[in-house]
Amino acid sequence: MKEAKGKAVANGRKAANVVPFEQDAGFYLKKGMFYYQKNCSDKALRFFRKAVSVEPKNPFTHYNLACVLSKLGRLKEANKIFLHIVSELDGMMADCYFLLAINYGLLEDLDKSREYLMRYLQEEPEGEMSAEAMELLTSIDEDFTFIGLPAYSERDMALEKVLQAGKIEDLSRLYNSSQGFRKALNNRLYHGSDQFKEDIIRFYGTMNGQGAQKTLREFVKNPWIKERFRQLALLELKGMEDSNKVQIFINGARQELDLENYPIEKPAWRKEWQQVIDCAMKNMRKSDCYAEGFFVDVQAIWSDFINTVYPQTPRIVKTATWAAALEYSLARYHFLDLTQRELAEEYSVSVTSISDKYKKINAVLQIDEKGHRNMLEYLKSEYD
Repeated sequence: MKEAKGKAVANGRKAANVVPFEQDAGFYLKKGMFYYQKNCSDKALRFFRKAVSVEPKNPFTHYNLACVLSKLGRLKEANKIFLHIVSELDGMMADCYFLLAINYGLLEDLDKSREYLMRYLQEEPEGEMSAEAMELLTSIDEDFTFIGLPAYSERDMALEKVLQAGKIEDLSRLYNSSQGFRKALNNRLYHGSDQFKEDIIRFYGTMNGQGAQKTLREFVKNPWIKERFRQLALLELKGMEDSNKVQIFINGARQELDLENYPIEKPAWRKEWQQVIDCAMKNMRKSDCYAEGFFVDVQAIWSDFINTVYPQTPRIVKTATWAAALEYSLARYHFLDLTQRELAEEYSVSVTSISDKYKKINAVLQIDEKGHRNMLEYLKSEYD
C-alpha cells in the first residue's frame, strides 16, 4: 500500500495520511484501507476500485488496488496495474518494479522476476528494499540442480525428500560440497513446515561442524522463532563440541547462555495460560474479519511469550485483561486497525490495563519492531 511520497501503506496507517485526495476519493480509499486492515480483502477491493474510478490519474489509488489484488493471488491483474503506473502515471514509483519481481517470482517466471529486480536496483540503488532485492537476485541465481528440481513450486518437497531419505554420509557430502544445498536448508529453517524445521535442526546436530554450529547459533538468537524450536536447537548445540557459550533472545534482549549449566526444559502448561488464549480466540471469533491463520498466530504469540519469560511467568489475576492485550499484540503485529479502546469495550476492561499488559508482551517479543516489516517478509517468504 502507498503513503504520501510513495511510501508503503501496508504498515496500517490511516488512509487519510496517504496523499491529499478529493473528498470522494479519500472516502473510498479510507473505507478500503479499513477493510484491508481487517483482512476483509474482497470488501477492500471494491472500495479501492471505486477510488481509482474517481481519480483515474492518481498513481497511489492504482498502487493500493494492485497491492490488494496481489494479496488475493490475482497476480497477473496486479502486474498490469503496476506496469500501467510506471509507464503511464508515474515512472518514479520504483516500488512497483520490486513488487512486479515478487509477483513474477510467485508465477514462476524467474526471467521476468530477475529483470524487474535489476530495474528496481537501477532506479533505487539505495532504496528501502535494495537489500531484499539483492538477496532475491542471489536466490534466483542459486544452483539447485543438485536435486534435479523440475519446477520452483516443487523445491520444498524435493528438499524434504532428500533430507528424510538420504543417508547421513551422503547428506554430509552434499552439505559440504553444495552452497545451494546449504542456502536452501537455511531458508527452510525459517520458512518451512514445522516438521521440516525439526528435521533440519536435527540434521545440523548430526553435522557437528562449524557451519552447522554457526547456523544454529544465529537461529537461537532470532527473537521470533517458536520457543520449542529454540529449545530443540539449544539441545543440539549442547551436544556439539566447543558450543557451551551461546546468545539467545530472552526478556526483550540478547543474553549469553552457558549451555553446560543450563537445563533445557519447557514449562508445564498451566490452566490459566490456556484460559487467556481461549478468551482471546472467543472474542476474535465474534468478528468475521479474522482468517484462520490469525488464530494460529495469536496462540504462537502467547506461547512464545510464556516460554520466553519462564520461569518468571506473570501472575494472571484477570484473564480478560491479558486476553485483550494478546489480541492487541496480534493486531499490532499484523497492523490491523484495532485500538485499545475498542478492545477495552469488547473485553469490559480498562484501556490502562490493556496498555500495561501489552507493554510487558512487547518488551519481550518486540511486536512493534517486527510489525512494520510483516507484509514485506510475508511476500519475501512466499518467494523464497
